[in-house]
Amino acid sequence: MTAATAPQPMRRRVRIGPLALHAALIVGALLALFPLLWMISASFMPTGMANQYPPHFVPRHPTFAHYREIFTRLSMGRFVLNSAIIALAITGLSLFINSAAGYAFAKLRFRGRDTLFRGLMLGLVVPVQVAMLPLFLLFKEMHLINTYWGVIIPSLASIFGIFLIRQYTLDIPDDLLDAARIDGASEFRIYRSVVLPVIVPILATLAIWTFLTTWNDFMWPLIVLSDQAKMTLPVALASLAGEHVQDTELMMAGSVVTVLPVLLVFLFLQRYYVQGIMSGSIKG
Repeated sequence: MTAATAPQPMRRRVRIGPLALHAALIVGALLALFPLLWMISASFMPTGMANQYPPHFVPRHPTFAHYREIFTRLSMGRFVLNSAIIALAITGLSLFINSAAGYAFAKLRFRGRDTLFRGLMLGLVVPVQVAMLPLFLLFKEMHLINTYWGVIIPSLASIFGIFLIRQYTLDIPDDLLDAARIDGASEFRIYRSVVLPVIVPILATLAIWTFLTTWNDFMWPLIVLSDQAKMTLPVALASLAGEHVQDTELMMAGSVVTVLPVLLVFLFLQRYYVQGIMSGSIKG
């Protein structure tokens, strides 16, 4: 074997490695997508077809009857509107509160700042469910039970969101902020005109995370909202499953309606999400 031909097996092994890795990733992606694709397919199947054996993966006679039923007889449109109102209100208001608090903890000097921040970090280890009972009793005294605000208020300030914004804002040069102060800008003007444009990538990441979490939240809306007309989509879908447990195709249509909005939001904003994650990893 000559020296010129010796490296060929090595180059061949180098090529096989990435191919095997990509093949494994493709198989994993297909396995992850299969339940979602079957859910969509089953939502168009006639009643009873999804439970037949052997199972069918493609509807023989596609129908929109289940979608018509959930939007006419079951008033799914009202639940979509409820979820949209709550998710958008929480996302918009929490972005303002978390970004302002994160900026304050990162760049403003006040007594007890570090102690208060360490106390907030301890809150991350406390399960959310622990605070639900005292929070429910407090909201009951404030007459916020069975209202949208009862669902919205607890999510307006997030410890994780404050931490995320603070860590990102720490990399903003202090000289830039001091120059704005010398020019006579107020702290709110500095926050609005200097800080916000710089932290847009992490705000987009936090917005997507907050919207997805709020849209899919089940436990707290179930506890707070007793009026069926105010139910969110996950709660309505769970109650729908209890009433129509045998109607698999109807359940799949309701699941598609629940999943589709958050999927579209993520696909539309994924570029900003990835940009925020990558910027955070580089800064870290």
